[in-house]
Amino acid sequence: MREFAFVALTLLAGGTATAWVAPVAALNTLSRLEGVVVTTDLAYADGPRHGVDVYAPRGSGGGRPVVVFFYGGGWEEGERADYRFVGAALASRGIVALIPDYRVYPQVRFPDFLRDAARAVRWAREHAARFGGDPTRLVLAGHSAGAHIAAMLAFDPKWLAGERIDARRDIAGVAGLAGPYDFLPLRSPTLKDIFGTEAQQALSQPINFVTGREPPAFLATGARDTAVDPGNTGRMAARIRAQGGEVTTRIYERADHRTVLGAFARPLRFIAPALDDVAAFVHRVTAGERAA
Repeated sequence: MREFAFVALTLLAGGTATAWVAPVAALNTLSRLEGVVVTTDLAYADGPRHGVDVYAPRGSGGGRPVVVFFYGGGWEEGERADYRFVGAALASRGIVALIPDYRVYPQVRFPDFLRDAARAVRWAREHAARFGGDPTRLVLAGHSAGAHIAAMLAFDPKWLAGERIDARRDIAGVAGLAGPYDFLPLRSPTLKDIFGTEAQQALSQPINFVTGREPPAFLATGARDTAVDPGNTGRMAARIRAQGGEVTTRIYERADHRTVLGAFARPLRFIAPALDDVAAFVHRVTAGERAA
């Protein structure tokens, strides 16, 4: 196991898509050891990239917290099946986890992926009880671009309002890992195409919507992250605190952009206690408790 962890860590730290896919396949295989109930290939809406997988704890009973997790990929790529290790890890901690796909560039641009995400959240509220979840104990979570999506839904209420969901009343918390929350100015031609004019770009920044009335936030980042500046987490947290909101932050010294999420998997949990921290946050906010 230690040898595998070393290999996986080495690959996860690599900078290519191939370096990510190879260890993720192994981590997903090992996730079967978590002993959770997995339901795949459900649909939260019609059309391509509107599927969702559900990971639930084994055993009878309901009323469990629910997490909708949005994966990253630069708003350009990603497949929910690659994140089985995340869903299984959350379910192993007594949480019903839903991982949806959403449309990405170049098929769509901002804000269409937010509309997809909001529809997935509505589906989660309507169907969570089938899997032992309590739809009134709902947390949004994500990594990288997925953290941006989760934050936008939580902090700009109009996206969930379009699905008849009140973000301030119906969402118990938001957890972001390595998220871009304040990433202007844009320099990448692709990102400029995704997010449009300067006026549109301003509407894509979660930090611009902080009022202090949002649900509690957990924001974590890796100190070694070179893909998304950890300053995004610091600036977002500072804005939330300045507005009187509630936020918990973690900086994991040994983690980078990928391993901050890879640490959810059994072989890589020595890198950072990200799973423990997120699970504790989810259970706390869905129980109506505030940070100490």
